[in-house]
Amino acid sequence: MLDAFRQHIAKTHSQLSDRAGIVACSAGIDSVVLAHLCAAIGLNFSLAHCNFLLRGEESEEDERFVKDLAKELNVKLYSTRFETKAYASEHRLSIQMAARNLRYQWFDELLKKNELSWVLTAHHLDDTLETFLINLSRGTGLEGLSGIPEKNNKVIRPLLPFTREQIEEYAGLHNISWREDLSNEDTKYLRNKIRHEVVPALKELHPTFLSNFSNSLQYLSGSADMLSDYVKGLREDLFVPYHKGYKISLEELNKLQPVESYMYEIFKPYGFTSWADVTALLSAMSGKEVHSKTHRLIKDRKHLILQEFPKQGPVGEADEIPEVTGDLPLEIRIEEVEEIKEKNNTILYIDKETLNHKLTVRKWKKGDYFYPLGMEGRKKVSKFFKDEKMDAVAKQNQWLLCCGDDIVWVIGRRADDRFKITEKTRNILKVTLAE
Repeated sequence: MLDAFRQHIAKTHSQLSDRAGIVACSAGIDSVVLAHLCAAIGLNFSLAHCNFLLRGEESEEDERFVKDLAKELNVKLYSTRFETKAYASEHRLSIQMAARNLRYQWFDELLKKNELSWVLTAHHLDDTLETFLINLSRGTGLEGLSGIPEKNNKVIRPLLPFTREQIEEYAGLHNISWREDLSNEDTKYLRNKIRHEVVPALKELHPTFLSNFSNSLQYLSGSADMLSDYVKGLREDLFVPYHKGYKISLEELNKLQPVESYMYEIFKPYGFTSWADVTALLSAMSGKEVHSKTHRLIKDRKHLILQEFPKQGPVGEADEIPEVTGDLPLEIRIEEVEEIKEKNNTILYIDKETLNHKLTVRKWKKGDYFYPLGMEGRKKVSKFFKDEKMDAVAKQNQWLLCCGDDIVWVIGRRADDRFKITEKTRNILKVTLAE
């Protein structure tokens, strides 16, 4: 296995020989063998061990074992401890996801702080098969069937071409010791059940099952890459920049068949999971929305509108405008002028004497009304938006200039009649929305 590992590194990950990095080591057989292999081929590495404080004295023994291993291999050790249960509770995560997040966050910190270039983890071919079966059982697209990526930014998994059997054989031949995590034997966990019951049955059915699986995985991975390139081009054609997001033609989307598959591939990078709801937007009423944790997809008359959730405060929260400038959501200039000159939708002239409160800028909220310039009586802002045929995104991005509770200007669209310039006006304020 050593020769095969050396050749694999030279062919696929030659950068490991030129720079220093870390090998993640749990004390289990996979990571311990990886550390020995890296030492045998002369890589410049340190060990990195996480104590998740989940298994009492067993966790303490694991930590001591890795310290001894670092001394045996004559390499530096980075070690840390995490209150994993508290972190999981605080962030509403499973213990497994909490441990994973903590682990990789710490790896990133180690790389930056110590100017290191890579992290090696000990995932192997059997792990890939288990992940494949887990994803298959839960339902997934092609990317979920393409296996664990051998490289993900600075995280590299150089044992992926090798089997658990090869790793165990190497450990035996070189009298390598390791520690067993008894929790890996508990079949109440899905991965363990697949590892101990499903995978052995598959290997028994066909003696070259793992080798055949590895070949199939290469084909699937290649197909996934081709599909990814195609869909990337499709997005470039379909996505039209719009209000800090994109609008996508419903007519063009409906030409894609099977549309459910296209919707999944086009919008999956944005975190959506309710794919039946996403596809249903194609025939939904205008205004219908589907949300992910980071984005929303909105049905408009002839388009779907994709937007990242706005990062400003809640609707109705006001940002005070000082006399001329300030920390504003928009760049607005206020100045006194002698007369009215240029006019366009980015300029408003108001009678200074009509202002009895500070000017503020905020988003509209339910129940807002104003007195549109040139009309008699008041109108709800929501009704004004409807008459203007504004879509949901335009409404969300519309700001109001207010004086106290009164709306002075639906910015860029309509002024309020109560603040207009008249024959009695003595002081004119010019409000300019900067481009």
